[in-house]
Amino acid sequence: MESKTRSRAKESNFVVQGSILAIASIVVRIIGIAYRIPMINIIGDEGMGYYGTAFNVYNIALLLSSYSLPLAVSKMVSARLANKQYRNADRIFRAALCYATVVGAITAAVIWFGADFFASEIFFMPYASFALKSLAPTVWIMAYLGVFRGYFQGRGTMVPTACSQVFEQIINAIVSVAAGSYLFNEALKVEILKNEIGTGYSNAWGAAGGTIGTGSGALTALIFLLLLFVGYRKTSARQMKKDRSGNLESYGEITRILFFTVVPVIVSSAIYNVNSVIDNGLLAANFASLGREAQFAADWGVYTGKYHLLINVPMAVSNALSSSLIPSVSRAVAEGDRKKIRARITAAIRFSMLIAIPSTVGLTVLAGPINNLLFSGDNSLAIQMTLYGSIAVIFYSLSTVTNAILQGIDKMHLPIIHALIALVLHIGVLEVMALIMDLDIYSMVYANIAFALIMCVLNHWAIRRTIGYHQEIKKTFVIPTVSAAVMGVCTFGVYKLIFMVIKSNAIATMVSIAAAVAVYGVLLIKLKCMDEDELRQMPGGTRLLGILKRVHLM
Repeated sequence: MESKTRSRAKESNFVVQGSILAIASIVVRIIGIAYRIPMINIIGDEGMGYYGTAFNVYNIALLLSSYSLPLAVSKMVSARLANKQYRNADRIFRAALCYATVVGAITAAVIWFGADFFASEIFFMPYASFALKSLAPTVWIMAYLGVFRGYFQGRGTMVPTACSQVFEQIINAIVSVAAGSYLFNEALKVEILKNEIGTGYSNAWGAAGGTIGTGSGALTALIFLLLLFVGYRKTSARQMKKDRSGNLESYGEITRILFFTVVPVIVSSAIYNVNSVIDNGLLAANFASLGREAQFAADWGVYTGKYHLLINVPMAVSNALSSSLIPSVSRAVAEGDRKKIRARITAAIRFSMLIAIPSTVGLTVLAGPINNLLFSGDNSLAIQMTLYGSIAVIFYSLSTVTNAILQGIDKMHLPIIHALIALVLHIGVLEVMALIMDLDIYSMVYANIAFALIMCVLNHWAIRRTIGYHQEIKKTFVIPTVSAAVMGVCTFGVYKLIFMVIKSNAIATMVSIAAAVAVYGVLLIKLKCMDEDELRQMPGGTRLLGILKRVHLM
């Protein structure tokens, strides 16, 4: 009985810790879209083109230097602490710091000295080098940040990581807007003085200002975690004095294990990040071959700064909610409980679709109002992209959560294989649509939808083959789709009615979004899409259940 109680307590802690990261992820995404809007309005679509291009290279650099460090360090530290090897856990932390120092420095140097080459020769955007160079130091900072986050996660707490992510994004938002505005205006004065308005010089410096914010946020988060670490050091020292394991690993052995723990994560994630870089380079080359290189920076800015920004928000929320359940999938695998594994997988996919499906409908119905509410200037291209590409929310949410499920059931290699297959097919689709069908930037929208769809099919097939899982259809897809369709009609009607009366896009959009949430939520409950037990599994579900009972909906 005591063993079962302890087991439940551990599983509850997994869910709590996962929920903390999920909530932090949602908050970070909300702040992210909040500051990107004034950034876009300040530096323009062309500036966002430089900004997005720089971040594609930056993401690859992060992948090599720091992206995998939190997972690798937390995994190694938690394994040693489980065996009360406190000195080895401390040695892992020190070895990881050395790794971060070397790899972070090399990667930052490559970005700094290679910025002009990447910008001019790969992406045909020479001015993107300003943003790239200002991101170089951030790569080094993020390597250290990854080690500290992994160390605290390995000790069983997600709170330092969650808090540091929120602080990082707040500082990022403030500095990005301030620095972007200042550098844009200063460069604009130079353009006016030299009578070179419209050359993109001011947009490029504005983009560089935005990337300065990224570095400022990362530095703030690192200082925060460093202070926590100093305060925690006494506890760690007491634990090391009590270490009676008698097994002291060498730094060479630890570094070897760290390296071989990092590499699979790098390979798995590299395909997703390389995908963006390849897309950027290929499409830039396609535009140049068609004599449209001047058009590409602005179109790419709309794609990364407006369309992608909008679809990333619901994707982040659905993935955060569903991913918070993945630790319990891993636990069920460790216990060998196939029934529980299937139940956890069903819950993770269902929570993802409960948000992704209505988000797709909402973005389609309100594509114009939302883009015009958030962004100034001509939004016709962004509106068309949102209309045609909003379905990407469903496929990317589903592919992300099924990737996590495969990792949770110890099939780490399968997402890598699937991503490689999807990447090759995706490139073929992109080239056909860009060069033969002449779809311009829309070829990027459709090709990425194809990539996510292929991933969904391959991942689902692998999960079914591995554990005999059969996807539940009615509650996961049918009821949310029906509810979302009714919601879409109501939302469109509410918007039109309110706009007709008061002629305010902002008020009509906000009220129609609120109506959409209410209509969709009530329909889900009335159509019995979720019961009380399923609702309790969702982060914040217990509190939501209490509210629903008070208003007599459950």
